[in-house]
Amino acid sequence: MPTRNDIRNVAIVAHVDHGKTTLVDAMLKQAGAFAAHQQLDDRMMDSNDLEREKGITILAKNTAVKYHPKDGGAPITINIIDTPGHADFGGEVERGLSMVDAVVLLVDASEGPLPQTRFVLRKALTARLPVILCINKTDRPDARIDEVINETYDLFLDLDADEDQIEFPIVYACARDGVASLTKPENGTVPGDSDSLEPFFSTILEHVPAPTYDADAPLQAHVTNLDADNFLGRIALLRVEQGELRKGQTVAWIKRDGTISNVRISELLMTEALTRKPAEVAGPGDICAVAGIADIMIGETLADTENPIALPLITVDEPAISMTIGTNTSPLVGRGGSGKGADAKSGGRVDRKVTARQVKDRLDRELVGNVSLRVLDTERPDAWEVQGRGELALAILIETMRREGFELTVGKPQVVTKEVNGKTHEPVERLTVDVPEEHMGAVTQLMGIRKGRMDNMSNHGSGWVRMEFVVPSRGLIGFRTEFLTNTRGTGIAHSIHEGHEPWFGQLTTRNNGSLVADRAGVVTAFAMTNLQERGVLFCDPGTEVYEGMIVGENSRADDMDVNITKEKKLTNMRSSNADVAESIVPPRKLSLEQSLEFCREDECIEVTPETVRIRKVVLDQKDRGRTASRAKKV
Repeated sequence: MPTRNDIRNVAIVAHVDHGKTTLVDAMLKQAGAFAAHQQLDDRMMDSNDLEREKGITILAKNTAVKYHPKDGGAPITINIIDTPGHADFGGEVERGLSMVDAVVLLVDASEGPLPQTRFVLRKALTARLPVILCINKTDRPDARIDEVINETYDLFLDLDADEDQIEFPIVYACARDGVASLTKPENGTVPGDSDSLEPFFSTILEHVPAPTYDADAPLQAHVTNLDADNFLGRIALLRVEQGELRKGQTVAWIKRDGTISNVRISELLMTEALTRKPAEVAGPGDICAVAGIADIMIGETLADTENPIALPLITVDEPAISMTIGTNTSPLVGRGGSGKGADAKSGGRVDRKVTARQVKDRLDRELVGNVSLRVLDTERPDAWEVQGRGELALAILIETMRREGFELTVGKPQVVTKEVNGKTHEPVERLTVDVPEEHMGAVTQLMGIRKGRMDNMSNHGSGWVRMEFVVPSRGLIGFRTEFLTNTRGTGIAHSIHEGHEPWFGQLTTRNNGSLVADRAGVVTAFAMTNLQERGVLFCDPGTEVYEGMIVGENSRADDMDVNITKEKKLTNMRSSNADVAESIVPPRKLSLEQSLEFCREDECIEVTPETVRIRKVVLDQKDRGRTASRAKKV
């Protein structure tokens, strides 16, 4: 079959924070993608605000570099897909792998293979993609290169890799310094026999197969991602499998339901570095973007009008976690962070999106580009069940919507169960924990409460222990905050979906109750001074609260209704302690993720552009009391 030797398509996959985006930065710089005078940021591929704030990649993105071989041959285009390293964004990884012919598996020289390494490697091996192993961060003081390579071989064997797949080339790199080598350096040192990524580029050219095609085959192009442009509208990112795609060409658009319609390609774009540039033609193996098809979706096919042949739809793993997202139903809806009207910081009117129609339209728009998400109707017309891979993926969606001006009510995260042979099965996770030896007992006890089953434990002799648990997904809801507290902030935990197992039974993860405001008003320092002995407070003085809003965590197991708006009575009588300053313990500020972890079944979260509040589902104190008494009688 004919081969295109002027192009290579490769995805860089790894666990979170192992250096994928940093490596792509170095490849772009050394391939001459930028002029010498250009001001460059770190992690250029992380263009989303949330990605830069959290330091993680959320969306899979593609770039291309023109590599000029040292032997003076014709330049070769290397298309690079930078994929997320967090398990919750696995749908982005599966999409990225459908565009490439090989993967670079990046592994930290100290941490070794972690859960997401297993996940992405399993997907790559299933797709029969060749693998190049890159040991990154060889300059770390705690690097253990030989052990990490052996652990990677064990992982390949564990995933049933065949002989061809396990004979992978190994590159040693320090992506931060832009250096790679084929010779193993000493632990804790930068490779010394190279001063660039040249060995890495040559390994890609040698081991990534060039795209092959059938010269007589009709056009087939697979839509793998979507983007939007203010001038061009919806843009479809696709890989041309067979034939040629031209600007102005009329093609057959094969939809997900099998229907076919003819459409015209109004614009054809090819990626160079970080920009898309107009092009006239894209051939087999090219990754390009097209405009002019308003309703095109991921997984659909553009084909020849005379002989339309559909490519297989992109399939992703089932969602494991669900949340109920609806309109804001609190008494402070539409009134800003202080509860006193429009947002004062913006200096004017805030465009608040508070209606059910606006929320539903936004969720439908999210479904267009996010193949791993599902939105289901509920009994209420103003609330929907949103299912995704994990807590973080759903929290990112809510945070994005809140920044766009939406006000929402979000329910406690739940697991998505399924029936197998008449029995209820729930999703389970494989959790890998790295902790100092002195915290091993605390972590084991914490996992025991959450029905975790230890599968493996290893001690590298450096004072740290690695433990692997199989634990139900609902046992990890609210786990991270407690884990960091118990390990004094030193522990590292990562999890990956491991399938479904029979229902594990009742789980009690939060032992303390809530402090609930029993009336509307403004929080006073006097009331906080009296209440801080009862538990940990979440509110500052001057915050407006309403009945049913949670203002703190009780030190006991049951909920307590409190008056946090109580004022100090003024009289004309002198008091012996009148001039004593009242000291207030600084309140605990909960982020959106921490609020989702804190939530109980009868509680939900009010999310507005300015603030995040936790509240009871039933705000009225008397109605909650009646419900509780009825539950006791049953």
